[in-house]
Amino acid sequence: MNTRIFLIRHGATTLTAEDRFAGATNVQLSDEGRQQVQRLAERLSGDTITAVYASPLDRTVETASILAAPHHLPVQKREGLREISHGHWEQLTRKEVESKFPEEAAAWEEDPFTFAPLDGESGLAVTARALPELVEIVRSNQGGNVLVVSHKATIRLLLSSLLGFDPRRYRDNLDQSPAALNIVDFKGLVRARLSLFNDTSHYHPSGLAIPEVPTARLSKWWDTKNT
Repeated sequence: MNTRIFLIRHGATTLTAEDRFAGATNVQLSDEGRQQVQRLAERLSGDTITAVYASPLDRTVETASILAAPHHLPVQKREGLREISHGHWEQLTRKEVESKFPEEAAAWEEDPFTFAPLDGESGLAVTARALPELVEIVRSNQGGNVLVVSHKATIRLLLSSLLGFDPRRYRDNLDQSPAALNIVDFKGLVRARLSLFNDTSHYHPSGLAIPEVPTARLSKWWDTKNT
C-alpha cells in the first residue's frame, strides 16, 4: 500500500533574513512567510489530504493550520518533528557564534551529525526522535496523503536517513527553502522514494520552479567567499 507524505518546511519567520540560530526558539511567521504558505495552500487545495501533522512550535503550527484549512482537518502536533536545538547558540548569528565559540563552530562545520553545542542537540539526536515519529505517521495513515510540517534541519536529516545519504553531509548536500514542498512516497514502512524536493514554485511570481544557486545559510562548503 502506498502512502504519500507532503513534507513541508514552515514559511519564512521574523528571524529568517537575519540568519540566526533559532531551532528551539519559538518565533512567529513573518507576513512574507504567511503569503508563501497561503500560496502553497492554494496549490494543494485540490488534493485529497487525509491528515495533517506538525511540530508544536508556533511557526509550524500556523503553517499547518493554513494548509489544513481548505481540507477542514485538525492539526495534530508531534514533539518528534521539532527543529534541532542549538543550545547556547540560540538567537545568535553565525558570525557571533564563530566569534564567541570558535572551537564549537569548527567542530559543527566538520560534523554536524554527531557534534552538538552546549545544551543543544546533534543531528543524530534529532534523527533518533524524528524518524520514528515519521514512520509512525506513515503506519497510522497507510494509503493516505498526509501533510507533515517540520523544520529545515529536521527535514534534511529525515531525507538523509530515508534515502541513505551520508548524514554528516546533510548541510552540504541538501537545502530547504521556507515553505518548500517535498513529496516522499512510501511503499510500506521502509521503502521511500523522493518524488519532489525543495519546490517553491508556488510562491515565485514568475512561476519558475528553478531555485537559485545556494550562497548562504548552508555550510561553509557552499560559502561563495571561500571559493
